[in-house]
Amino acid sequence: MEKFLPSIVAYSLEDADVYVADNNSTDDSVAFLKKHYPEIQIIQNDINGGFAKGYNDALKHVKADVYALVNSDIEVTENWLKPIKVVFEKNNKTAIIQPKLLDYKDKSKFEYAGAAGGFVDFMGYPFCRGRIFMNLEQDHGQFNDVADIFWASGACFFIKSDVYHQLGGFDEQYFAHQEEIDLCWRVQNEGYAIQYVGGSEVYHVGGATLRESNPQKTYLNFRNSLFTIAKNVPKRFVFIVIFLRLILDGVAGIKFMLELRPVHTWAIIKAHLSFYWHLRRMMSKRRALSFKQTNYFYCFSVVWQHFILRKKRFSSLK
Repeated sequence: MEKFLPSIVAYSLEDADVYVADNNSTDDSVAFLKKHYPEIQIIQNDINGGFAKGYNDALKHVKADVYALVNSDIEVTENWLKPIKVVFEKNNKTAIIQPKLLDYKDKSKFEYAGAAGGFVDFMGYPFCRGRIFMNLEQDHGQFNDVADIFWASGACFFIKSDVYHQLGGFDEQYFAHQEEIDLCWRVQNEGYAIQYVGGSEVYHVGGATLRESNPQKTYLNFRNSLFTIAKNVPKRFVFIVIFLRLILDGVAGIKFMLELRPVHTWAIIKAHLSFYWHLRRMMSKRRALSFKQTNYFYCFSVVWQHFILRKKRFSSLK
């Protein structure tokens, strides 16, 4: 926060109110804010309920027509808000917008968490324009456009407040990881659009909460991806997609064992056990959706195209 809040303050106060939501931190964050940023409004959550509940609790105290949800490891750039405002004003059905996400550590590359906007394949595997699995593209201006996307990164995420509250915000059972994909999917199931605006650039550190080597991240990613499929995939596909994903998760578990990383195999097993335990509840949440978006996937299998056909760029996907 000490490193990245100055860019938010410098480039946002002309066009927006700035809040910091403190998710029941145990350090001196609040004292630091009160001393150095008296002009910023502070929201203090009573408990740390993770990313999902943290935002749901905090946004009850924010009055705005559009929320800009910005991680504390994001550096914004001058005039980053103006292109976003233009697109919201121009496109009435647009409910969510993502800016261009570049890597703070190498600003010539797209960043893993969202790059130039997200999509999913038939089996619900997420990928991005500019990022397929761990393969990151260089930014050569190829995504300096305004484009329809399927999901926007929670690292820097604009959403109309009325839509956010209409859908009940993030699903708090996720705690963290992939809750933004679920919310984006629900938003499209209600007939709204999601767009990427390449004229707005931000830089993201990434991995600041849980690193790839942390088995808790493996657990949340595998479990929450299954949650999202059970809730949002159209009825005619949902059970075959779940079946295929369970098989592929088993393959991933074997791969972790062969790599001598059994803690990650155990994380996948725990993810499946949790999914089975919550499956009935997840399926019941489907009743609240309108399913106006049924053609949800960009390609059949990004796993096949990337790992077998060796496609590494978004533009090469079929």
